Amino acid sequence: MNIEVKAAPVAADALLEPPVIARVGVIGAGQMGNGIAHVCAVAGLPAVMLDAKPEAMEKAVATINRNLDRQVSKGLLSAEDKAAALARISTSSDYAAFGDCDIVIEAATEREEVKKIIFGQLVPHLKPSALIASNTSSISITRLAAVTDRPEKFIGMHFMNPVPVMKLVEIIRGIATDEPTFQAVMTLAQRLGKTTAVAEDFPAFIVNRILVPMINEAVYALYEGVGHVNSIDSAMKLGANHPMGPLELADFIGLDTCLSIMQVLHDGLADSKYRPCPLLVKYVEAGWLGRKTGRGFYDYTQTPPRPTR
Repeated sequence: MNIEVKAAPVAADALLEPPVIARVGVIGAGQMGNGIAHVCAVAGLPAVMLDAKPEAMEKAVATINRNLDRQVSKGLLSAEDKAAALARISTSSDYAAFGDCDIVIEAATEREEVKKIIFGQLVPHLKPSALIASNTSSISITRLAAVTDRPEKFIGMHFMNPVPVMKLVEIIRGIATDEPTFQAVMTLAQRLGKTTAVAEDFPAFIVNRILVPMINEAVYALYEGVGHVNSIDSAMKLGANHPMGPLELADFIGLDTCLSIMQVLHDGLADSKYRPCPLLVKYVEAGWLGRKTGRGFYDYTQTPPRPTR
């Protein structure tokens, strides 16, 4: 008896060539946005950076210059490489500057409503072939993609902070993301010298699904009086060999970002184990967001920083 074996069907988009990324746009000039522009420029890619605040762009360019100097001092770049990288970075407050970009990476604040407004402003200025990536650390890629005119060309590209130093990029496909977009972004990440981890589109993906609940538990330990700030951070640095204690790390990430991620986990998975600690909520309500505001679980106006609780 002859049995006919049929090959599995191949998706049409899998046969298409991935687009070539030669010019990158970055939305947001904060610590993530300027880091993304930095690594693109060092990799030889022209990068245009946009922010609603002109002073933020000036600060971002100064930060990139300082970080490039640090790489030169460590022998990672030559002075000529630094000058060439800086020359590849431009800034604008007009979305029309993204008209010739092959991909635009959004690195705005971790609030879904803000990101959706940004994509609404961005899309009319893009060429039809342009890809969109979000640097979101927790929000659904599928949901963000749905507000654009090109969900098949939308993907998550979650860089770690600080971007020029950290090697990992999480790549997250939305339900509509096509294969050429995925392959193009994987190639881009490799060109930037990054290692990729592919995550499914579930709340907080891989890194923050594991990391931020640990931080939240450390805040609970502080809230319940299990240990003081120094005790908790020292215990995890020396007992688990972590380079930073969880409360110090929370200050580095930003307490508002930590709270946003816990809220995404709590809302998206409906599990009480992801309930944000009330103390974390109080710190955010007080505007004590960590290093960027000068005060979080530590007071950074003093040297060395002193615990605030």
